[in-house]
This record gives sequence, structure tokens and C-alpha cells, in this order.
Amino acid sequence: MGSLSKIIKEAWLIILQPNNFHMEPTTVWSFSDRGSWATHSGSYRGNWSPYVPRNLILRYSNPGDWVLDQFMGSGTTLVEVKLLNRNAVGVDINPQSVSIAETNLKFQCDTNSKIFTRNGNATDLYFIKDSGIDFICTHPPYANIIKYSKGIEGDISLLEVEDFVCEIKKVAKESFRVLKKGKKCAVMIGDVRKYGKVIPLGFRMMECFLQAGFVNQEIIIKEQYNCRSADYWEKQNNNFLLLAHEYIFVFHK
Repeated sequence: MGSLSKIIKEAWLIILQPNNFHMEPTTVWSFSDRGSWATHSGSYRGNWSPYVPRNLILRYSNPGDWVLDQFMGSGTTLVEVKLLNRNAVGVDINPQSVSIAETNLKFQCDTNSKIFTRNGNATDLYFIKDSGIDFICTHPPYANIIKYSKGIEGDISLLEVEDFVCEIKKVAKESFRVLKKGKKCAVMIGDVRKYGKVIPLGFRMMECFLQAGFVNQEIIIKEQYNCRSADYWEKQNNNFLLLAHEYIFVFHK
């Protein structure tokens, strides 16, 4: 009976971990397999592949560290935090997203992680003390490309680019405040188009974090897969290239 229990337990642990994972060695990342271990799925529109936070968490934090994701969404980062034996604070302005993340975190694994979720605003993390976080790992919306609510006050996914950038400046300042000196902050974002012209949203966001006091550690190019609008734009008579990359900026405090 004991042997059978061990086999069942080991099978469950295998399900909780990717079977083809390796640490990315360069500044170009590509994950054609989105990743579906644990409770990960692509059902929450715009969430990032769990391969991204897994790489970042393993490279820039240690077991027992406190990780912050202030754009928690469906909880992809927090699931990885739990699997990798870190602690986390997850924040999202949409209470429905908080509920989805909490559901995704309801699985058993052999770690002692402390995970806290909160309905809140990334521009005002008053409930986190100064220099209380070891690593920030987050994926904000790309301005209003995907709207994540129908009018929640403070939801930056409802904003045009200029207003979005103004709010990201506040996010960057709060990130700098709560992060410990010498630690890292990783943010993934992509560019957008308007009237066929590229708006370099990624680099505009990067400047917000540099102005807040951070310095650049890495600029990673991530190849983009499974974009829902790609099929539509491929059928149009366009005179521009389809955006197929995102940036992962790693900042140092």
C-alpha cells in the first residue's frame, strides 16, 4: 500500500511540472508549446506562457523569497511561485481576476509557499512596506489592446496610450519603492499599432522604469505565438508587418 501511494504521489508531482523545461541561455526566447502543467491554460486572454515566469523566477529569486505580481490576472506567476517554493503577493484591480487566480492556486504540492492575493491597484501598493519584495515578475496589459473590465476605475487596460503611460509611471515608482536594493524587476510588454503605424509601447514603458530609478539588466525578445488577431490581419491587404515579438525588460534596483 505504501508503495502504491508513493507511485500515485510521484505521478501527481510529474503532472505539476513541465517535462521539457530548460533555462533560456540567450536574450531571444521562443515557446511554441505554451505550457499546460499544473493549472495553467490559455483560457484567460492575454496571460503569458508559464515558461516565462518560470525562467525569470528561477534566475532572479531564491526559495523563500517574496515575489510580487501586481498585474496578477489568472495567477500564472503565482502558480509558478507556489511550484518553485517561493512566496508571493498577487494584486489585480479586477475582483473577477482575483477569484480566477485563487481558484487556479487550489492545488496541492510539496512546498511551503505563502501566497497572498489582493484586489488592488498597481499604482498604489500601500499595503506593501518599503523594500519588502525580493523580485517583481509581472505582465501588464498593452494599453487598451485587450480590455479586462467594463469600466473599473483605475483599470489601465481601458486607457489610450498616453494615459496608459502616465499610469505606468506610477506603477514604476511603486515598484521601485517596494523592491529591495540590489534586486530585480521583470516586466513583459509588447508594442501596438494605430492606423498602421507602430507605437513603441515597450520602450515607452521601459523609460518609465528608468526614470523611476531602475537600470537595465536585460532586454529579452520573446517570440509571440497564438495571437487571436493574427488570422484576421493576415487576410487583410496590409502594407505593414505583423507584430510577432514582445519584450521582457529586466531592471535592477
